[in-house]
Amino acid sequence: MRFLDTAKVYIRSGNGGNGCISFRREKFIEYGGPNGGNGGRGGDVLVEAVDNLNTLIDYRYQQHVTAKNGQHGMGKEMAGAYGDDAVMKVPPGTQIYEEDGETLICDLAAVGDRVLLLKGGNGGFGNTHFKSATNRAPRHANPGQPGEEKTVILKLKLIADVGLIGLPNAGKSTFLSRVSEARPKIADYPFTTLAPQLGVVRVDETDFVLADLPGLIEGAHEGVGLGDKFLGHAERCNAILHLIDGTESGISDAYKTIRAELAAYGHGLMDKPEIVALNKIDAIPKTALARKRAALEKACGHEVLLISGVSGEGVPDVLRLLARLIAERRARDRSPVKAAQDWTP
Repeated sequence: MRFLDTAKVYIRSGNGGNGCISFRREKFIEYGGPNGGNGGRGGDVLVEAVDNLNTLIDYRYQQHVTAKNGQHGMGKEMAGAYGDDAVMKVPPGTQIYEEDGETLICDLAAVGDRVLLLKGGNGGFGNTHFKSATNRAPRHANPGQPGEEKTVILKLKLIADVGLIGLPNAGKSTFLSRVSEARPKIADYPFTTLAPQLGVVRVDETDFVLADLPGLIEGAHEGVGLGDKFLGHAERCNAILHLIDGTESGISDAYKTIRAELAAYGHGLMDKPEIVALNKIDAIPKTALARKRAALEKACGHEVLLISGVSGEGVPDVLRLLARLIAERRARDRSPVKAAQDWTP
């Protein structure tokens, strides 16, 4: 199934039904009177985050979502039926924007989140509603109110615990395939990964989701290569795992290139905990490995882990460190908010 993380959809709520003008005309009823029913309310347009979805591909083919109109009122004081609601089902992590793509309407971060986007039009009153002591036979009714309409932009930001970033061919897909059951495409040419790939990793008693993001290159924030829009999938991550290809000559420059692109993208990615790992150490002579590790630690300012996605060397250490970071973040998120000490009723 094709991965799609952006969609533009036209939505419209239902019109309200018209009120009815009707009178009783039974043969043996001495005094008749108005008996027109009210119109039914039009259906709403809602959006709901559901499980088992991880792409917006459905809205590549369904670009119009319309709720049903309310039915008109009828005689014998029969009100019209309400129009059926239109419920847009999206993956958790979907954000709904106005047509300008910048004004946020809602953020559905968890399964079960449900938001009303457009309200259906109210049904019109039938002539029974207008009956009074001074107006025994009203001959008018209200029309139903029209529904609302707008165009919205859907943007999916995957719910992942760890974002896997790096230059093309840094070994990200190989690492993902080793630590999870995911089977991303692996090849010896750049930009093998064209869309984010997810894998579930289990370390001791901690499960977390790892997102393999397409490779970044210098100038990605200006549209070079695949661009940087897929970095939106790292905005919700608790940590970033930065893989560096140890077989490259300019290791420090590779690290600085990725960090510069994260800074250009913004949205708090530079503030997230970062783990830097020097990959492909099985292909590096031991004499050069220590020198490259020292250069990379000088560039990033903290410890660099040594791993090999092919042989698995050093991978458990990285996973345990990630699991510890994620467990700490989850415990902090679950802790209750402390009440202010100076609060008084």
